[in-house]
Amino acid sequence: MRIKIVLGGWLLAITLAWLAVLPPELGVSPLVDAQGAATGWWQLRQQALYLSGLWSIGLMALAMVLALRLPWLERPLGGMDQVYRLHKWAGISAALTAILHWGADESSDWIKGLWGRAGRPARDAVLPWLTDARGFAKDLGEMAFYLLLAMVAITLLTRLLAYKPWRFLHRAMPLVFLALTLHTVALMPLTFWTLPLGLLMGTLLALGSLAAVWSLAGWIGRARSHAGHIHAVRTLGDGGAAAPIEVICALPASWPGHRAGQFAFVRFDASEGAHPFTIASAPGSLGTSAQGEPLLRLVIKPLGDYTRTQQVWVAGGVGITPFLALLEARQPGATPAPSKLQPVQMHYCTRDAATDPLLPRLRTLCAQAQPPVTLTVHGDAQGQRLRPQDLEATPGPLDIWFCGPQGLGDALHAHASGPRPWRVHRESFAMR
Repeated sequence: MRIKIVLGGWLLAITLAWLAVLPPELGVSPLVDAQGAATGWWQLRQQALYLSGLWSIGLMALAMVLALRLPWLERPLGGMDQVYRLHKWAGISAALTAILHWGADESSDWIKGLWGRAGRPARDAVLPWLTDARGFAKDLGEMAFYLLLAMVAITLLTRLLAYKPWRFLHRAMPLVFLALTLHTVALMPLTFWTLPLGLLMGTLLALGSLAAVWSLAGWIGRARSHAGHIHAVRTLGDGGAAAPIEVICALPASWPGHRAGQFAFVRFDASEGAHPFTIASAPGSLGTSAQGEPLLRLVIKPLGDYTRTQQVWVAGGVGITPFLALLEARQPGATPAPSKLQPVQMHYCTRDAATDPLLPRLRTLCAQAQPPVTLTVHGDAQGQRLRPQDLEATPGPLDIWFCGPQGLGDALHAHASGPRPWRVHRESFAMR
């Protein structure tokens, strides 16, 4: 819901600023007058071209700023995973509004074919020092538009391209934004630079451009980075291709620590970039290395926002890893000692409860947890698949925290809209 509110509010602000600078005669002329001039159609086409362009570049500026992973955005948006989700949908929305912009531009041929050029308004004046750059800016914007569509399409079709080439292509997005910024500045009417639209768009273009340069320079997250090293690696379970991998990292003295259930952006290879990984160990639970370096455990799975007041936990497969950290924080003698925690009903979904490598440890942690965590295991091989209806036996309003397969998460979310008061929190990291 927050994502829809932010995107809707963002587009509304741009629309209201555009309405404030519209010429007073807009809408007065009929679509086609008595002389056959399509004055009204030409005016509608022109303003549709402007508004869709403002929407698109405004959404791209939002996506560029969100890509910086600014910490102060986490709380109002509900966690860094929600920042990622908003970034993704801002990019998709920018592409959709860019299609509207392109369609409005191409509609001139349709209007000319029906009524001719009569009534077509003259070109609006632009910034004087960019008058001669109109043609170049128009061609540059068209090329950037096609690149934007291609990048968004490849992002949505996650199986079309392997991660490394996809990441290289995605890193070109700041260049596309800078090209579209030049396109916007060179072609936006001079009257649009007055208040309030001029201030709004000038701010968005400036912030988006700074974010683009910051991204191209590779500075995202650098101020909060900590150079650690791999202390140990082992494969859990039978060591098969699908088995989770446990990585123990040794961190420098600058590491500020973490809370149970949080994630960290980790980069093992400079060519791969940083990925969000679950911290699957409670603070201080692994102690330190021989050199006194604090240790933490990673199991490669993204994690959503952190809370201390969960009532129902639902995990599927390797989605159990964030909950392992939360369970470790509930163990006797945990540091810091747990406080203000509630008892939890936990549901763990696995393909085969008889062979699951994480289940023994999970049973032990749940049995020793303080306050208690009641564990229910749902093994597919045993015919015990979890259904949303199975949670209705839990009394009272349900606060459900989920990490696992998208299908199960969608089913829980859909069931939450029924008459029973449910709240479903789920991790939303989708790198592509």
